[in-house]
Amino acid sequence: MVAVSSGPPALFSFEGDYQTDLRCIPMLVRHRLDECGIKLSLKDWVKLGPQLRATVLTSAVSKKLEKFADTVEDLVARRTGAPPTRMDIDPAPAWADTQKIPDEVAAKAVAEQVVITPAQWAGLAPLQRFALFKLSRSSHKNENFVPACREFGVVAG
Repeated sequence: MVAVSSGPPALFSFEGDYQTDLRCIPMLVRHRLDECGIKLSLKDWVKLGPQLRATVLTSAVSKKLEKFADTVEDLVARRTGAPPTRMDIDPAPAWADTQKIPDEVAAKAVAEQVVITPAQWAGLAPLQRFALFKLSRSSHKNENFVPACREFGVVAG
């Protein structure tokens, strides 16, 4: 992962194809958005422009959840004229369960001929499990699922 300032890692290596302009929403930002119940469309993300997208990423790394949410709401409202959509916060998301690989992840792994053992799943960091879950959803292009598995040490690379 690439680090922003001295905080925790901000971008996974598999996100490298869009690190310079942040044209896609990084997993860390997506995770934080889910945590605070903000639904940000890719269209609205793009409208922010590279500089404000970088501000959101830095905020995701450095700010407490409430301040992060305030920052996102303010920037999106100023840029698009409307606040981002709110959504319910899942109190027990499937990716957070270290004891059970979510069905979507298991199915994607089979489709990609990747073996993820329960021990490997349990050993992943929460953001890694979140990323694999998001990358396994049918609504996502998913070309980064196998590179993410390699990066996380699930498959030899």
